[in-house]
Formats: sequence, structure tokens, C-alpha cells
Amino acid sequence: LCSARAPLGPCSLAMAPKSKKAAKKGASFTIDCSKPVEDQIMDLAAFEQFLASKIKVLGKAGALGDVVSVKREGKTKVVIESPTEAVSKRYMKYLTKKFLKKHNVRDWLRVVASNTDRSTYQLRYFDIASEGGDDK
Repeated sequence: LCSARAPLGPCSLAMAPKSKKAAKKGASFTIDCSKPVEDQIMDLAAFEQFLASKIKVLGKAGALGDVVSVKREGKTKVVIESPTEAVSKRYMKYLTKKFLKKHNVRDWLRVVASNTDRSTYQLRYFDIASEGGDDK
């Protein structure tokens, strides 16, 4: 057994110096609304404006400043970028669901994380055809 009197022996409890972690780049989330926009169920400009007015930064809604930016990418995507970790992916899903509920399309659309890119959400239709109930 090691004795407490041998500070530099093989049993010393000295720890290696901690390395400094690389600085995080921030957060960037994409919400792909291609299916509902193509079917003209959803207005992307209204969704972008809704996000810009509802995202809370330091407890204040709509006060995005330089911390968060909301912009459209093409005709079917909305990108939310933040140089800091001011917004979370889960919060973006919550606000998207809130928008869908407000516009009465929550019963037909769902918000799903993309299989290929984990920083992307997709709006998909519920698969009603495969949910045929078995009547016994």
C-alpha cells in the first residue's frame, strides 16, 4: 500500500494538468418546411416573423439583437443562428409546434429531427393511411 508520506512515488494522487477546451462555435438550427410550403398549407414569411417575435433572449421576447438571427434559406427553410448558445434545439421545436397549433395545422403536421443532419428539423405529415385500426 501507498503511504501518504511519499508524495512523488508511483501512488501519488497528483493529477495531470487540465487542457483548455476549444471554444464552441455557437448554435445553428434549420427548420425544413418544404412539404407544407409546396402544398401551400404554411406561409414561410409568417413563420419567420413568428420566430423572430417569439424567441426569448435573456428573458425578453423579440429582442434578438446580435445574439440570434432568423433568416430564410431558399423558399422552404428557416435558419436560426446564434454565435453563443442562446437558443436550444428543443426550444426551436417548441416554438415550431406553437406556430403550427396557432395556425390549426398541428393535427396534420409533426416536427421531426432529420436522420442525416441532427441540427435540422423537418415538418412532415402524420401518416394517417397506415394507422388503420383493427376493429374486433
